[in-house]
Amino acid sequence: MQNTPPKLVIFDCDGVLVDTEGPVNEVIAASLTRYGLPVSAHECQALFIGGTIFGVHDEAKRRGADLPDNWVDETLAAIFARIEAGVEVIDGVTTLLDQLDKKGIATAIASNGPMGKMERSLGPSGLWSRFEGRIYSREGFTPKPAPDMVLQALKDAGVDASEAVMIDDSASGCMAAVNAHVRAIGFAAEGQDDSLRAVGAEVVNHIDAIAELIHLP
Repeated sequence: MQNTPPKLVIFDCDGVLVDTEGPVNEVIAASLTRYGLPVSAHECQALFIGGTIFGVHDEAKRRGADLPDNWVDETLAAIFARIEAGVEVIDGVTTLLDQLDKKGIATAIASNGPMGKMERSLGPSGLWSRFEGRIYSREGFTPKPAPDMVLQALKDAGVDASEAVMIDDSASGCMAAVNAHVRAIGFAAEGQDDSLRAVGAEVVNHIDAIAELIHLP
């Protein structure tokens, strides 16, 4: 375990930087229910956290949903509209980013979401511009749990895996860190503590706990 601050902290986006998980899962649940797979937003959270919209599509069809050919595009449009209505920055994120900036620690985002969604969710708070040029998405890389985005972030920052930390709220995201030999911190705000620990992540339940864990104070 690192005894000094990292040189790079990589963040997941949804559920770590901004509280999009609830609104997005409400949109997905309503759509799947409409197409013959009754499911709640809470069930969507458990089933699909850390995945891609394409993974949701495939799993929903496997479970019996009668999805139209344009379901992904239709659902993304609905998700974008919901996000544009406003989402909250996760408590503690701005303070943590300020602490990292003060110590000159690099930051990046690695997300399985599309760039357009992140621009909409991060833009109003200023987080999009704060991370600009250091945002990696599944549109350019193999989605997590593959380590591709993490490895590219390391390369671009000129940082060794042993000098980095990744914060993610999903098992697949934490696995991407582990697969890249990066220290994984699992942010469990929805009761997913066990699933995060199972893939080798250290678990916190509030962003405020991270500063001490990575030796910022």
